[in-house]
Amino acid sequence: MRFLPLFALGLLSASQVHAQSVDASLIARLAPKINPAVINEAVSAMNCARKNGVGINASRVAIIDYTIPSRLPRLWVLDLKQQKLLFEEHVAHGQGSGHDIPNAFSDREGSHQTSLGLFLTDTTYQGGNGYSLRLHGLSKGFNESAMRRLIVMHGAPYVNPLAAMAMGRLGRSWGCPAVRREVAKPMIDTLKQGQFIYSHGPGTAKLSQCKTENLVYMPRKDVASTSDSR
Repeated sequence: MRFLPLFALGLLSASQVHAQSVDASLIARLAPKINPAVINEAVSAMNCARKNGVGINASRVAIIDYTIPSRLPRLWVLDLKQQKLLFEEHVAHGQGSGHDIPNAFSDREGSHQTSLGLFLTDTTYQGGNGYSLRLHGLSKGFNESAMRRLIVMHGAPYVNPLAAMAMGRLGRSWGCPAVRREVAKPMIDTLKQGQFIYSHGPGTAKLSQCKTENLVYMPRKDVASTSDSR
């Protein structure tokens, strides 16, 4: 099995890692609307990955809280190096995950459900939904099929906050964390190539426990596809 080029993802052996840990208090200060428990959970998962040589160069992170209604902003993007909150946005969940507040999550192909857990970003491409960002699922049992399922970040017209208020929910994807078209490119450019995205939801509290056997490495063969995202 061939793995991704180390420069693309910032992968190093655990013995080579000297990266500074992600600071939960900094995130809480920059984005006070995020539930503190969600911050702690996300930071634990990120630091576990970094401890094991994954994402050690990540300086920008996104946190999504899928326990929040889709009609409200529930995605935050932060630059930890510059200590800035860059985006506070709406984000879609999958059609198979539920109505306004998703209640069903899956890593199964064809489920059209959102996957939870920690993701590491890869490269961008132009697909059926325009400018898109490939994601590697790092949480075994939660999102390890992200590349195979073509779960990517992209812009979509159905991510329309005004329409969501009238309809009672935001438009839904096939499992991708889709965002407003107006912010898609700058957000994707901020998060591309080795940054972290963490998606919180039911059952993800277990990811606060650092277990190396739960950390997933995606094979190189899954990176080449530029097929339509979902």
